[in-house]
Order: sequence, then structure tokens, then C-alpha cells
Amino acid sequence: MSEPLVVGARRSPLSRAQAAWVGERLRERWPELSVEYRFISTAGDRDPGTPLPEIGGKGLFTEDLERALRKGDIDVAVHSLKDLPTDLPDGLTLGAVPSREDPRDVLVVRESPVAAPRDTGGRDLLRRLPSGARVGTSSLRRAAQLRAARADLEPRPIRGNVDTRLRRLEDGRFEALVLAAAGLRRLGLWPRGARILDEDWLPAPGQGALGLQCRDGEDGMAARVGALDDPGVRAEVTAERALLAALEGGCRVPIAARAWLRGGDLWLRSAVYDVDGGPPVEAAGTGSRASAGALGRGLAEQLLKAGASRLVERARRLSP
Repeated sequence: MSEPLVVGARRSPLSRAQAAWVGERLRERWPELSVEYRFISTAGDRDPGTPLPEIGGKGLFTEDLERALRKGDIDVAVHSLKDLPTDLPDGLTLGAVPSREDPRDVLVVRESPVAAPRDTGGRDLLRRLPSGARVGTSSLRRAAQLRAARADLEPRPIRGNVDTRLRRLEDGRFEALVLAAAGLRRLGLWPRGARILDEDWLPAPGQGALGLQCRDGEDGMAARVGALDDPGVRAEVTAERALLAALEGGCRVPIAARAWLRGGDLWLRSAVYDVDGGPPVEAAGTGSRASAGALGRGLAEQLLKAGASRLVERARRLSP
């Protein structure tokens, strides 16, 4: 019997669900394949009480997995792609970007303070929140978007697993949360007070996508992992991550981007938000799937020329 393929991921319920999804896709293609899982505590998990921008540094949720990958303790690391820095370490490669879950954000409210019909959209629900409403988010980008949408709201940091955040909402510590639709769907959770935020509310680059990382030079492993790659999604996230890299962004900078294929063209929209709640700098462009990286870099240049550099520097000055 051949040795099992070891899939590595974080210990959170969402990361475990993502790892299981990858394992299932691998076994669908190779029914004889034995898959094992190894769940690893990362730097971002070990300090759950501190907001991410205050912890600082790259790779808070990825470096420990990459270390295990280089040591051979795991064969493939499953990342939420939005957590994976754009500059990958030597010896490791992004072997696959599988099919993408819903990349949008979701506003989740407690039923009691905001009564709204089921067909109320996320933006309408946001407008119904009372002045001074406490809105929980772990993301600097989402906090800046909330301030831009309504200066009277009070974004507050919240960490922890999705179910922990939802319990804190129900306990009355917040009037609302902003969460990723992908995480809720992968966990099979959809609270009654959840509404999708519309297309004008842009997500983080890579949101909703998984990144499967493996070692360079292992052709057999690369072939198995690469079989899960979705070329369309790969083009989308290549454009989004190229833009992020060109803006030198990370968790300390409120950058949003979303790419999508329409016919034979790749479209990209992006915005850099003001941490003080002022108007964002926005840009959009289109190109071919083959030029996804160039599209992202070109749009970043447009944003910088339009004044995004000022917002990026302001965010960095305010970060610890």
C-alpha cells in the first residue's frame, strides 16, 4: 500500500471543512488514494484576543503550515487564499486554485433590533441599523467600508471562529457582524439575519478561493494537486493578487478587489479605502485571461495615480 497523502490546514472548524473538501475532491479522482489530515496551530490562532492589524507581520495564518510543508510533515497545505501572502517562499508553489465559493461579504444582524423582510438586501439592512450600532469585524478593510457607508456606525474588532462570533452577536455584544459568505456556506451556516452585501461592496483579494500549496520538484504530487486547479478562478485571483502585490498591501491596508470572467474577457474592480471614513479611490479595467497579472498591476497603477498612495500611507501610519 502506498503512503497516504497528508493534507495540512489550520485547526479552526472552517479550515478543517476546507481540508476535508480538498480530500474529498482528491479521492473522487483517485479512489484508491489514502488521505490523512494534520491540523496545525498558526501564529494568528495563538493570539485570538488581539486584532490582526495589531499583531502585524505577513503569514500569520500560513507560515506554520509552510514550515510543516518544507519539513515534509504534510504534502499539501490548504489555505484561504486571502490569507496567503503574494510573495511565496522559495521551494514552495501554489499548486492549485480550485473552484471558488461565493466571494462576497455578508451582513448578519440580530433579529430583535432590526426587523426586515427576508428579501431585504445587505445594503438596505445596513441602512436600517440604529445610529451607533456596534458592528463586529476582524478586517481593517471591512471597518473602513463601514465608515465610508455610515459614519455613525461603530466598527469593533472581533476574533474567533465563525460560530463564536455568531454567539457573541446573539449575546448582545454587537448589533451586527460582517462575515465572508464563503465561510458561512462551507460550514453549512446561514443565520436568519444574514444578507448578502451587493456587488458594490467589494471583498478582499482572493476571498472565497482556496490556495493549495505544495513543494517544488515533486512532479507526482504536483500532478495530483494540479488536477484540482480551476483555470478561470486561477485567472481571477492572479489579477486580484497582482494588484495587491503592486499596492504592497496586506492586513494593514484596506484594499478590496474582485475579478470575474465575462465571455472571453477578465474584468477587475478594486478600491482602496480611507481608514478615517473618507471616500475611497476606485478603478476598474478589463483584459484577457492570459494577461491577468498585467491587468492587476495596471489597475494598481491607476489607483496610485488617482491618490490611493495617500490612503495606503495613512493606513500604515495608523497601524502599530
